[in-house]
Amino acid sequence: MADGYSRFSDTQLDRFDIVSFDPRGSHTSRPLITCDRAAVGPAPDPVLTSEADFDATLDYNRRLWRTCEDLTGDLWNHAGMFDTVRDVEALRIALGVPAISFHGSSYGTLLGEQYAEHYPGRVRAMVLESVDDHSVPTTGAFLTSQAVAFEDAFDDFANWCDATESCSLNPRGGARTVWRRLIATRDHFDLDAVVLIRLRDAAYADLAGDLAAADDGGPLRHITDLGVVIPAFCSDWSLPVRDYHEYAALLRRSAAVAPDTGYPAQVFAPTMCLGWPHVTNPQHVLDVRTRTPILLVNSRHDPATGLNWARAVERRLGRHGVLVTYEGAGHGAYTKSECIRRTADDYLVSLEVPGRGTTCPIA
Repeated sequence: MADGYSRFSDTQLDRFDIVSFDPRGSHTSRPLITCDRAAVGPAPDPVLTSEADFDATLDYNRRLWRTCEDLTGDLWNHAGMFDTVRDVEALRIALGVPAISFHGSSYGTLLGEQYAEHYPGRVRAMVLESVDDHSVPTTGAFLTSQAVAFEDAFDDFANWCDATESCSLNPRGGARTVWRRLIATRDHFDLDAVVLIRLRDAAYADLAGDLAAADDGGPLRHITDLGVVIPAFCSDWSLPVRDYHEYAALLRRSAAVAPDTGYPAQVFAPTMCLGWPHVTNPQHVLDVRTRTPILLVNSRHDPATGLNWARAVERRLGRHGVLVTYEGAGHGAYTKSECIRRTADDYLVSLEVPGRGTTCPIA
């Protein structure tokens, strides 16, 4: 397992057996989620602009999901996080260990949070990197909290461009000027999606090049997949929208907290889940009481799981959790910061919990 493996440090590879798995319906898991998109026609745009769009999307989703259930079988109705939590516990039992040391990233942090809720005595140590906050209670709160994170990451990129002579957007008036020009003439969601992908990797020079090429009239990548498994996400997040009137109000509300970027790319989520019939794991206030406090790590400028989410989870964990912040950008921090890597390794090996408010500088 360790040969050619670079996700974790040599310290972890020397001290732990690394055991991983593909959650239900994802990647190479069996069975895979299978749907017949050809049978239901082209997918609607992720951003709705009228009541007709709203009704058409609702109809499309329901027809698509019928094909998914027919082709996938019962897994389609059992891909939410509660089922995956039980899978992790089954793995622990199969491995014959009394407790696990867990490292989860991004959506994997929700798995860690809920495993710790259900099996606190089975957690030796837990690192949650790029933290999901599953307590945001409404569709509006979900969108506005994501908009705040996306705006913050975009602003960090724009400030970098302003301060960097080689940024290709400076001769064009700067990042914000180019962005506003593009947002007025090009597809907003495609722009958001391209920017999200680059911001997640903290690939600022590449993002500047993308926006410069688009500003010259070049083609913009049409993003059709942001890596979300429908029955898992839609079972875990209750994001109802009654009608187009409410939907438009939600977009206006998210734009109000993000004057540069407007709504975030995550606006696709309520559209994707519109009409979902069985949310088995809706948002709730986290209640974890592990013996060893959970270690949260997050980049300060993360466009997908913002520092606002990580701080909210730290508050709800109380004495059962501590957040360490990487002062840089991007989605994920363990592979970006030697300081974060060392802090996480020390915690996992010796259960050394860092002090509250600890930060790691940009190298």
